[in-house]
Amino acid sequence: MESDIEGLPSSPSSLVSHKMKQADSLDVEAMCIPGIAQHEHKGMSNKLILQLAFQSIGVVYGDLGTSPLYVFSSTFYHGSISNTDDVLGALSLIIYTMILIPLVKYIFIVLQANDNGEGGTFALYSLICRHARVSPSHRQQHEWPAAHDSAPTTLTIGSDTRRGIRAAYIKEQIENSSFWQNVLLLTVLIGTCLVIGDGCLTPAISVLSAIEGIIVEAARIPQYVAILLTVVVLMAIFSVQKFGTGKVGFMFAPVVSIWFLSIAAIGIYNIFKYNATIFRALNPLYIVAYFQRNKKDAWISLGGIVLCITGTEAMFADLGHFTMKSIQIAFTALVFPSLLAAYMGQAAFLMKNHTDLDAQYTFYRSIPRAVYWPMFVVATAAAVVASQAMISATFSMIRSAMALGCFPRVTVIHTSRKYHGQIYIPEINWLLMVLSICIVAGFRSTNDIGNAYGIAVVGVFFISTCLLTLIMVMIWQKHILICLGFFVIWGTVEGVYFSSVLSKVDQGGWVPLAIASSFLLVMYAWHYGTELKYLFEVQHTIPMDWILGLGSSLGMARVPGIGLVYTQLPQGVPAIFAHFITNLPAIHSILVFVCVRNLPVSSVAPEDRILIQRVGPRQYRMYRCAVRYGYIDNVGHGCDENFGDLLVESLARFIRTEAGVSGTCSSNVREVDEMGDGARGISSRTLGDDEDSLNAEQELAYLYEARAAAGIVYLLGYSEVHCKQDTSFLKKLLIDVYSYLRRNCRTSELYLRIPHSRLLKVGMTYYV
Repeated sequence: MESDIEGLPSSPSSLVSHKMKQADSLDVEAMCIPGIAQHEHKGMSNKLILQLAFQSIGVVYGDLGTSPLYVFSSTFYHGSISNTDDVLGALSLIIYTMILIPLVKYIFIVLQANDNGEGGTFALYSLICRHARVSPSHRQQHEWPAAHDSAPTTLTIGSDTRRGIRAAYIKEQIENSSFWQNVLLLTVLIGTCLVIGDGCLTPAISVLSAIEGIIVEAARIPQYVAILLTVVVLMAIFSVQKFGTGKVGFMFAPVVSIWFLSIAAIGIYNIFKYNATIFRALNPLYIVAYFQRNKKDAWISLGGIVLCITGTEAMFADLGHFTMKSIQIAFTALVFPSLLAAYMGQAAFLMKNHTDLDAQYTFYRSIPRAVYWPMFVVATAAAVVASQAMISATFSMIRSAMALGCFPRVTVIHTSRKYHGQIYIPEINWLLMVLSICIVAGFRSTNDIGNAYGIAVVGVFFISTCLLTLIMVMIWQKHILICLGFFVIWGTVEGVYFSSVLSKVDQGGWVPLAIASSFLLVMYAWHYGTELKYLFEVQHTIPMDWILGLGSSLGMARVPGIGLVYTQLPQGVPAIFAHFITNLPAIHSILVFVCVRNLPVSSVAPEDRILIQRVGPRQYRMYRCAVRYGYIDNVGHGCDENFGDLLVESLARFIRTEAGVSGTCSSNVREVDEMGDGARGISSRTLGDDEDSLNAEQELAYLYEARAAAGIVYLLGYSEVHCKQDTSFLKKLLIDVYSYLRRNCRTSELYLRIPHSRLLKVGMTYYV
């Protein structure tokens, strides 16, 4: 089978090689452009890396950096401390937890598992799906880089044959089992939803814990004042998100940098003032003694200790906003040593004053009085910034979920022309604001919010460990002992922490579970409905025999004009086209089936934007078109006059190229029959032997006349998805949720900004 394709190469030999590809090669070619940018920012200067590292301090590390505000208060939840060795045991747990999870696991291992520079749970999922040849959604081939843009989709057995065989076996099991594919999808969706729940809790606990400093120094101020101030600050935080991560990062980075330097200085001061022997906590035997002495209370206190690593997931989830090197530099050079000094300083203060004070508000009580109010201002400002880490991470997660067909279409605004990952999603931004304010108003206490906080944090850690283990075995092909060691060590640590935070479900831990469950229902229902709709369209693709039987007029009047029929199918004539033909008395003289592709590059040059392929015989005047956009390109077909000119010129160039390669009189051209089960050749003929054939000059003249006579009309199908009568309750629930979301999310005409005067829609009902 052959197909005539206009690609990027200009030489005749290249064009001939394109002509010999499969008909669905347009879908492959649409994902490739010269010099496609990888998100690793290769060749980036050291100056720019340091600049991004400085920005990441304000965007990524605010949440992790403000943990000293509430960790010891949440750890010693019962108030008084009877034994100073308990402080050493808790501090030792904090130190080694920070070493194991943020430093070793995330900085040195997890960041390596990025997907073309993108991070987060969905990046791990996308990486696994591409290597295992598992398509998470038909949308992946539309909006994500093709497999050849990053790692190969087929595994190569290396020097260790056993590793290659093991990897191939796991890959085969995933490819051939719908059960494991669903388990993998649900695992990823749960992890993503927990991150979103974390994004609601982080602003609430960070800001409230800082504002509570007023109560510590001015005890006569009532609690509700702190609550009201927290609400005002939260509203301000979410209001500035529209300015973008870059601007927010440059505004926030100095604040967080001052915060880290301040807590480090105060920590060092407290160490030498109260107890210089606090370094004994580096001995892990204090952890063993802590559990032997306190037993169940020690296990419950893990729910407070785990808060020292809240915000760690942001390092990976926000990776697309920065680079791996910039995040590594910021953490190892400033964040990690500053946090160690801060926790050691607070522990030294508690060891000296444990008989006089309880552990509540440990951070503020350990501040020297001479710098209390300046530090309160810095802490409040840092808490404001802390919210940014998980807000940005939530934006990245939602964008990734949309790209994989697991979230309804929402507005994604790219706020930087330099860095692809810096985005703003208004709908999610305001939803997070409402949820954060409700959490503050409902709990009214940092300790109570802390009970809810840990479940989301540890759940994400454990899911990332499971996915990364699979990547190590199947993609990286590490030695089995390394893979097992990684899973056992980090899985055990995170499992113990998770068992502790689950004990606080009735104390507020149900909140992130409720938020995550709501988002999980939305995401799974959207994915499920999208897949069923897509499968329906594939199964009901119009056979080319039927179209050929209608004749070149398609059984109706062909009026002047160019009609663009939008479809998500990478090949084949969609079923909605038959609905157009059945319900309309006439159709345009030139028809173009348009697929929109979003590529992981900043911008696509106009000359590379459109790829053309012929559908059916020449006299039918039907084409397939892939329109490609970068992440900062303006997608607005209806309001962009240049798009119409570019489309017509691309069609004209395709017609000329086709005539130049195949010849208009003697070369054989095989038309394309694009059926649902793949494209196949219908007939082979000589153009010069068919009286109805149009030569290139006539076809070009016809094209320009159609554009001048009636312009371009946009033909969109509006489909509703309903369940059959014998459908199970669960399937009906998911489809009903999907239909509701589809009616209320951004429509195609809004996304493409098509004016109503140029829009023609035909409804269709799918029964699945």
